[in-house]
Formats: sequence, C-alpha cells, structure tokens
Amino acid sequence: MVDNITQIGNLTDVLKLKDMASYQEHSVVSREIIRKPSGTMTVFAFDQGEGLSEHTAPYDAVVFLLEGEAEITIDKKPHSVKEGEMIIMPANKPHALKAVTKYKMLLVMIK
Repeated sequence: MVDNITQIGNLTDVLKLKDMASYQEHSVVSREIIRKPSGTMTVFAFDQGEGLSEHTAPYDAVVFLLEGEAEITIDKKPHSVKEGEMIIMPANKPHALKAVTKYKMLLVMIK
C-alpha cells in the first residue's frame, strides 16, 4: 500500500476528494487528510482486484464510496457497496475490502 499525508494549509479550503488519491496499477493508495485525537479521515484508491485482508479495528469506521464498486465483508457477511453509498464497519468486528472495479473511498475512523 502506498501511503501519503496531505498537508492542508487552510482547513477551510474546498477539496475534491476524488482527486486526493490516484490509482496505481496493482496497488492500494491512501492519502490521510486529517488526523486528530478523535479520529482520522483518509481517501483510498484501489485498483481492480486489490483489497485489504480481513482485520479488526478498535474504532467504528465509516466507508463512503466516491466512485466504483467494492465488496466489503463485515463479520463474514459480504456487502456490495457502490458509488455514492456508505457502510459502517463496527469496532472490533472483522472486516475486509476488495475492489470489484477500481474504486475510491473516504474512510472516517471515529475514536
């Protein structure tokens, strides 16, 4: 996975989320937008067929698809999530993500 941190000069700037992370062949690219004690916001770009293997997180996480389609499995149950849709991955529940098509998403982790 390719990680980047965006330096936002002015927190009131208007940002185009789809442009915050670019697709790379056979890769998952992430760009952290903001990190605070209360949580993080990160934009991801997944190439088709790429994904994140099953894992858990100690915090609730909201996934909002900016474009494309993903299969997001939560506690062994697969969910098809498409552009403009969102899903909540509850804290401490195993989850995995896979790109059905290339897709971009905004991940909001809430501590």
